[in-house]
Amino acid sequence: MTKNTIRIGCAGWSLPRSSIASFPELGSHLERYAAVFNAAEINSSFYRSHRRETYERWASAVPIDFRFSVKVPKEITHTLRLKACARPLKQFLVEMGGLGERLGCVLIQLPPSFAFQRAVVRAFLTLLRRNFEGDAVLEPRHLSWFEPDVEAFLREFNVGRVASDPSLCAAAARPGANRSVAYFRLHGSPRMYYSSYDDAYLRNVAAELARHVKSQPAWCIFDNTAHGFATSNALRLMALLRDPS
Repeated sequence: MTKNTIRIGCAGWSLPRSSIASFPELGSHLERYAAVFNAAEINSSFYRSHRRETYERWASAVPIDFRFSVKVPKEITHTLRLKACARPLKQFLVEMGGLGERLGCVLIQLPPSFAFQRAVVRAFLTLLRRNFEGDAVLEPRHLSWFEPDVEAFLREFNVGRVASDPSLCAAAARPGANRSVAYFRLHGSPRMYYSSYDDAYLRNVAAELARHVKSQPAWCIFDNTAHGFATSNALRLMALLRDPS
C-alpha cells in the first residue's frame, strides 16, 4: 500500500452556501473546512504578510494530517521578479514557519511576462534552498519555461512544476521536474476563476492523481472560487477518488 497521500483542497477555506451542508455546523470556517478536506492553499500571503502567530493559529485549528501550501509574496515574484529579494524571502519563510509540521509546500507563481532567465532563476533557487529544504513548486506562465533543459534545471533544485488549467501548452497541463510532489492547480475553464469543471474532466484528474500518488505525494488545488465552484468540484473529486465507478 502506498505511503503517499493525495491532497485535495481549495485556494482559501471559504464555505459557499451551495456546499455548506457538506461541512460540520460548529467551529471556525477553517476548522469546518479541515474536517472535510486535507489541504488548503494560502493565497493571502501573496498580497500581504502574516504574523508568524497567525500561521501558528491556523496550524492549531486543523487535524494532524492536514497540510497547507503557501504562496510566495508578489513582492518577490512580481515586483522584484526574483532579484535582490533575500530580505523579503527570509521574512516570508520565518513567518510561514509558524505552520510547523502542517506546512506541506511552497508555491511560487510567476507573472505571464516572466520569461525563463537562467542566471536570475539560479540565484533565486539557490537562495531558496539555502534557507528552505521542504517541497516547493513553481507555476510559470510563459512558454519559455516548458523546454526539456528547463525541466532538468528545475530538477537540480528539486523544485516541481505545477500542472495548471487553463494550460499554455500540453506540457503545462502535466506536473514536471521533481519527484517529491505532483501539484495540480485548477483555475477554472473556460473562464478562469468562474467556471466549474464537468464530471468527465474531474474523472480524468482523479485518474491522474491516482497514477502520480504511486510514486509521490499528489496535490490538487481548485482556484475557481469566484462562484464557489472550487468547493463543489473538490468535493466531487474526493468522491470520485473513493469510488471511480
